Amino acid sequence: MAERAGAMWKILLACGALAAAAAGAAVPIEYGSDRPEALAACDRSLHRGRQAEAQRCYNALLTESTDPRIQAEAARALGDARGANRYFQQAVQQYPEDAQLRTRWGELFLQTHQDNEAVRLFQEALEIDEGHLPAKLGLAKVSAGRFEDRANMWLDEVLAADRGNIPARLLKARMALEEGDVDAGDRWLDEALELVERRDLPPLEIYALKASVDLLRGITDSEWTRRALEYNPRYGEIYATPAHFYVITRRYREAIELLRKAVDTQPELYSAHAELGVNLLRENRIEEAQRHLAVAYQGDPFSAQIVNTLRLIDSFENFVVITREREGTDEPAPPPVLMRLHRNEAPVLEEYVFDLVRRSIDTFSERYGFEVRQPVVVELYPEHDDFAVRTSGLPGIGLLGVTFGYLVAMDSPSGRSGSEFHWGTTLWHEMAHVFTLEATNHLVPRWFSEGVSVHEEWATGPLPGRHLPVPFFEALKEDLLLPVADLDRGFIRPSYPAQVIVSYMQAGLTCEYIAERWGQQALERMLQEFAKGADTPGAIRAALGIEPEAFDEAFEERVKTLFGSIVENLEPWQNAQRRAHEAASERRWEDALRAADEALALFPDYVDEGSAYLIKARANIELGRSAQATAALAEYRRRGGHDPEALMRLADALRAGEDRAEAVAVLEDLLLVAPLDQDLHAKLGDWLLEDGDAERAAREYRTLLAMEPHDQAAAHFRLARAYHAMNDLDRTREHLLYALEIAPHYREAQDLLLEIVR
Repeated sequence: MAERAGAMWKILLACGALAAAAAGAAVPIEYGSDRPEALAACDRSLHRGRQAEAQRCYNALLTESTDPRIQAEAARALGDARGANRYFQQAVQQYPEDAQLRTRWGELFLQTHQDNEAVRLFQEALEIDEGHLPAKLGLAKVSAGRFEDRANMWLDEVLAADRGNIPARLLKARMALEEGDVDAGDRWLDEALELVERRDLPPLEIYALKASVDLLRGITDSEWTRRALEYNPRYGEIYATPAHFYVITRRYREAIELLRKAVDTQPELYSAHAELGVNLLRENRIEEAQRHLAVAYQGDPFSAQIVNTLRLIDSFENFVVITREREGTDEPAPPPVLMRLHRNEAPVLEEYVFDLVRRSIDTFSERYGFEVRQPVVVELYPEHDDFAVRTSGLPGIGLLGVTFGYLVAMDSPSGRSGSEFHWGTTLWHEMAHVFTLEATNHLVPRWFSEGVSVHEEWATGPLPGRHLPVPFFEALKEDLLLPVADLDRGFIRPSYPAQVIVSYMQAGLTCEYIAERWGQQALERMLQEFAKGADTPGAIRAALGIEPEAFDEAFEERVKTLFGSIVENLEPWQNAQRRAHEAASERRWEDALRAADEALALFPDYVDEGSAYLIKARANIELGRSAQATAALAEYRRRGGHDPEALMRLADALRAGEDRAEAVAVLEDLLLVAPLDQDLHAKLGDWLLEDGDAERAAREYRTLLAMEPHDQAAAHFRLARAYHAMNDLDRTREHLLYALEIAPHYREAQDLLLEIVR
């Protein structure tokens, strides 16, 4: 992320040295029997909410103890991470073979968001003692925080050695709840609670997770909340922990309300301030978000999420917010569209973004029977790292766009190369999320929301056709698709590297299958069931009249019918692709052509990187077969290929062949890939003007002029010609004079000026 320092950020940096959390702000509950009694006595005061008493106790240990291990733990409990780190360094020098000491030091790094350092220390502990369970538990925590499935491997090892390990059971419960398996999570919690009560340990973490179970079952007034506050009236996690599960399920507004209660209950719970700030930002409540993030930073200056989000807010001074009204005959008028665009890109992108958003709202309103009730906010970030801050802390989020309800954030076209990023399709995908989320009050399962968005990309989006990447077919070959009732798991905690993208594709195909077999209205009926609180099996039974198991069987047969030949020929296709590329690199064009044709016969829909259509077109060009090259590029585009260079070549060939309208259509497709290409706007404007469409030509020329091209005189002259064709003599004269001011001897501009004067 580019370095920025607004006024708020400078203030925070100035006071950063003062940042020290109050006792217990983020200290985990200790369940082991090896906790020194001196520390355990302080812990008991802390967990009962006696903050001042606990702080005095830890301070006494810090000053009176001569054991750096005790001092490190006391400093950590007091929120002095730097001091705790110094004591841990001293302790490791004195006790280099103490595996537990290195694990405790790793926990400090984990608490201060330095996962890599924590992992290093956990691994060092295991080198000292290969069976050290707390180190394995630490590695499980890191993996669980990253939503990695290998957390289960570490936890299974811990529980195999110690069935009564409470932290392992609690982490198992948390992961099950994150994956939507509420019953399994509740069982883990019941077992942990029995162990905690038997050993007379603090039950607060279990109470918070039990309250989360109630929340996920639709019970918002949980008895576990009351029990937790009776045990510790200052225990803010009783609200912050359930809020986490609201965030996981995209219910950001409800999370905000719980997080407000969390910080009211425990003002020094800086993690809750941070989450509250992030979620307020997702609701476009920027000033409130900044206030809570500032508080969070003062208590937790080590959090990259807090630092980066504050920098992101500072960067908003480089953006403009544009409000555009949507036309409508109903009263009241439909909510407008708000666009937050970088000031350098706004003059170029505004019209194209608004047009796509407006069309998507009209399309999805009709297809899903839901009208947006609030303004839709669309943010486009030219720096990918800025956009990445928006997705921070969310599992399974793609790297292109994210939707928080009525707010959509994504990379701008300048954030990625055009060959890998079709920004128009990304925006269309995210706009579909607006409808599935808001029509169900955010109760829609992840798989269905993603499935509808992918289905709409293919069915109604700006990029034609179904697009399935190779990893999907590899997963299909290995029989790795999930039952529909478990499909959310593929997004939350993937068990193999490509599972998230495979789950996207499976969800899209599932929704496509529902629409084809039961009709588009079936998708709308399922949304209605989810809005009532139904789970996936219940929605399938109610909306489709079929059992989930029967649905899975029918879907599997359909997938085999559609893609069985591709799966069967995957290796021969890959071999043909390889031979085609090798022949092209060696300029053996006839061989390249034969291999490309072989690859296309096996997998004709493949238009991603290295598509054989591009090799076929290049080979034909080199062999002087221009008609065949054009045909290959046309087929590539028809199936959804969008490489800018290839489409520009196709447009030129079509124009030369007098297929003028189709050539213009190709350039308009390119606007949804490379709208910041000056040559594209100049060429499209010229062709539109030649074809008598002066109004659309003027739009392209205005966009070109906003990009401040090197030859501004020519850009003004182009725009003057468009206005002249529209009989707008005032604006024609205006832009001719601009052109002549820049280039006084511009002969064509002089001639046109004389013509309008006469």
